[in-house]
Amino acid sequence: MQHAGRRHSGLALTFAAPAKINLALHVVGQRADGHHLLESLVTFAECGDRVGLIAADRDRFTVSGRFATDLSAEGNGGNLVLRARDLLRRELAAQGRMAGPVHLHLEKNLPIASGIGGGSADAAATLRGLLSLWGATVEAASLNSLALQLGADVPMCLDRGPLVARGIGEEITPLPDLPPFDVVLVNPLVAVSTPVIFRSLVRKTNPPLVLPEDARSTAEWLTAMAAMRNDLEPPARAHEPMIETVSNALRDAGAALVRMSGSGATCFGLFTGMKSAERAAETISAGHPRWYVQATRTAGKSG
Repeated sequence: MQHAGRRHSGLALTFAAPAKINLALHVVGQRADGHHLLESLVTFAECGDRVGLIAADRDRFTVSGRFATDLSAEGNGGNLVLRARDLLRRELAAQGRMAGPVHLHLEKNLPIASGIGGGSADAAATLRGLLSLWGATVEAASLNSLALQLGADVPMCLDRGPLVARGIGEEITPLPDLPPFDVVLVNPLVAVSTPVIFRSLVRKTNPPLVLPEDARSTAEWLTAMAAMRNDLEPPARAHEPMIETVSNALRDAGAALVRMSGSGATCFGLFTGMKSAERAAETISAGHPRWYVQATRTAGKSG
């Protein structure tokens, strides 16, 4: 893995890998194979990583961005960008399709192991990008199957719109009427292990996710989401006390709703306007300059 500057020029295609936010995450059961059954309200932020691609004479992988060094520490073997490349190449080769060498560049702007789907979003962006670069097509069902092999969150990251995910994450229902939210993402830069958090769950079967029937406005959705949960938050807080510090910082900054995303340690605060979100981000950054703090907006239907 090679490091590059903040921006890498000369790449033919660039694909966004937006941060995934679990607005709610209910653990409703467990399969015989140990996988937990989830019901999650998901949306995607305007901020995130970026994947650049260009045909090359040999495979290359370079990284840049604030968290490139943290990614390097994990080694190439577990990197989802490279796994996505290799898996898709094998699929296309089985079809007799050419999938030549490629230079992949990852601009790593999201913290590692932070509960906002950075690696999954990177993998999904890589799949989309390589299909475009190689001029190939894969049936939707086959592409989702490939994505699921890379991780339970990768299929929803292919979608990138508001949705409800069920099962282990592969049963996706688009939610086009979910409005956008002005949000602040905060991570104290402590990595949290998803398997550890799931193993720490005391209750494996919890009440299901109940979506509002007639909610359309941001205010109506905020009211509805207040009754929802992230069932991974209590064990994550017990494992990493900094999550409570992050939550308190968001509340003190005026967030209308504060919750942890995924398995943590990123927490989000929803605000009633982008100016309020940006002021909150400035305040939190001033008090905690080493944290990852980002004011952004989520995908959704405006109006």
